[in-house]
Parts: sequence; C-alpha cells; structure tokens
Amino acid sequence: TEVRIDARTASREETEALGIRVGDIIAFDPRVEQTDTGFIRSRHLDDKASVATIFGALDALHSAGLRPKQDTLIHISNYEEVGHGAATGFPANLHDLLTVDMAVVAPKQTSDEFAVTICAKDSGGPYHLGFRRELEALATAHNIPYNTDIYPYYGSDGESYWRAGGNVRVGLIGPGVDASHHYERTHRDSLEHTAQLIAAYLLS
Repeated sequence: TEVRIDARTASREETEALGIRVGDIIAFDPRVEQTDTGFIRSRHLDDKASVATIFGALDALHSAGLRPKQDTLIHISNYEEVGHGAATGFPANLHDLLTVDMAVVAPKQTSDEFAVTICAKDSGGPYHLGFRRELEALATAHNIPYNTDIYPYYGSDGESYWRAGGNVRVGLIGPGVDASHHYERTHRDSLEHTAQLIAAYLLS
C-alpha cells in the first residue's frame, strides 16, 4: 500500500523529521454519504455496518421494554479481517454463536442490498444446518426479507471460533454490501432487516 503525504520531502530523514515512522497507525477518511433513496456509501462498511445492526437490535429491544430470552453476550472483534477475531472470550456455557458480517453483493451471489442474508457456507465450511433453518423460519414468521447465500472466498469470526476449538452451533447473517473492501455501499433496508432478524433471534 502506498501512502502519499502532503509534505515536501526527498529522503527518509526528512520524512522522519515530520514525526512519521514505520509502523505508525494511519486512518483513512471513510467518505460516508447517505442518499435520499436510502443508500449508504462508505469505506469500512465491512464491518461497521454489522456492528450498527447489532446495536440497532439492542436499542429496539430496550425501547420496547423487551429482554433476550437467554443470557446474551455481545462480542465485537477488531481482528476478523486477519483471521483470529473471535478465537477467545466466550463463556463455557455458550450454546449458540450468531455471527454478524457483511454479505457480499456480486455477480452469481443471491445477496442484495435490501434484505438480510443468511449464510449457508463460506471458506471455513458450512454453518450449522439446524441453526440456519431456525433463522430462515424466524425471518419467514416475522416477514423479514432474506436471502440465503454461500461465500467460498470469504470468512467470518465464526471460522475463527471453530479453528480455536469452539464446538457450539454457529450461524452467520448480515446486511448486503456491494463493492466489498473498496468504497462500499449498502441500503438502510438491509441494515433494518438484519437488526430485525437479530432481535427476533434474541427473543426466540
């Protein structure tokens, strides 16, 4: 990756004199835009969009005076992209792990930017069939638009959990996001439907 600095330097020494060093953390302007038609464009929707749906579901439950039917742990990882995100940090009595990650919108995929996607399989293998069927049934019962899809070239925190020896039911859902890992785009509808399915699962 090339980082262009807006300073006149011609040597390593001149650059270091500006306080710039190897290993420095840099931040990119995500260039967030929301359109009147409900589209949201930004860098890093993978995976800030999914975090937003989790908090959206929790906020909706709180506002309605509702509580999850089971003890619930919210685990937000900073390391999903490098493969060891959700390897640790779960209680011994964990029963289900519902992971939330963006759903790639691309040719030959069933995902779109307007529904929640339920993932059947990704690069780490298939997700728990019974759990997936329950999520599909919840979406149907609550009239939540959804697609089921597979992602042979993508992974999730669920895969990190498996590789660390985790042995509970794992499911994966998420909002549809176009232009993965670039200047990404999703739609408010997909975020809302993902939050609705999270809430429905927590109440089931």
